[in-house]
Amino acid sequence: MISPAENRMGTGSGRSLTGRRMKAPSFAIALLVFGSAPGEPTQPEVRKLCSFDLKGEGSTKGSNNSAPIIYVVTPTYRRPEMVAELTRLGQTLTLVKRIHWIVAEDSLTCTAPITGLLQRLGLSYTHLASPMPEVYRKERYVPRGVSNRRAALEWVQEHGSDRGVLFFLDDDNAIDVRLFEEMRPTETVSMWPVGLIGDYTVSSPIVKDGKVVAFYDGWPAGRKFQVDMAGFAVNVGFLKKQKKVTMPYIAGHEEDGFLKSLGLSIKDIEVKADGCTKIYVWHTRTAKNPSRALKLEKHQNDNIKVLTDNMREMGMIK
Repeated sequence: MISPAENRMGTGSGRSLTGRRMKAPSFAIALLVFGSAPGEPTQPEVRKLCSFDLKGEGSTKGSNNSAPIIYVVTPTYRRPEMVAELTRLGQTLTLVKRIHWIVAEDSLTCTAPITGLLQRLGLSYTHLASPMPEVYRKERYVPRGVSNRRAALEWVQEHGSDRGVLFFLDDDNAIDVRLFEEMRPTETVSMWPVGLIGDYTVSSPIVKDGKVVAFYDGWPAGRKFQVDMAGFAVNVGFLKKQKKVTMPYIAGHEEDGFLKSLGLSIKDIEVKADGCTKIYVWHTRTAKNPSRALKLEKHQNDNIKVLTDNMREMGMIK
């Protein structure tokens, strides 16, 4: 888990539908949710379905159409690195059979370059827009990505296969594709180590006699489940059986709050990655680039004008 201090800087609007027809989710328009529990929204949460394509779910070469689908949830937000991060991650996902990629943007509308990327990759995907309620942007530690993950959770609860598996994979993660086959048979909640994170350079369950007994993490902060967002997967059927699944708008406690809402017991955690002795996913963080305004007076009649227009559309410059 990244501490709030580490995470302060975080993690086309037309409705285009491709693939087989699907009932529009209930969050395709603004959804009012008023909660009183800590971390529950007291302002409207907006959900918008921008596009989806399900045709690739069983079409991957060599795929086993009976294997459980993995729903990979990736929140993102507009910044110079956004398209680069998602391109790298998306091309990794093309190596994996039977996945559905849910990309949720922290915006009122979806970004055209991301829509284009999703269409080019040929993956089964859903593209959502779900901006963070403004009240949380003013907090000292911003709970970035929560609104996006909550939107994706609603989609999975409504449309996900009970045999499927839910996995949160941020756009700044690097992953060994072997992890997907490790998590695919998850029956409740499975866990494994995440590298390059916190004071210990790793966040991992502590395993004795094949069972999780505690957690090894540099930022305990009173959390029951001291794990990173990329350190666990959840069976969708198990998820749907829970009465109130949520993820709180509390920076640093998103994972813990979510796993607690599942009614999960530590003794029921399924251990992966060779008894939690191997690392298959890392929290790599790309160096942040400033969003610059470039002077282009001398380049109105050459390729630099078109090049910078494309860069601006991708959020790389102002």
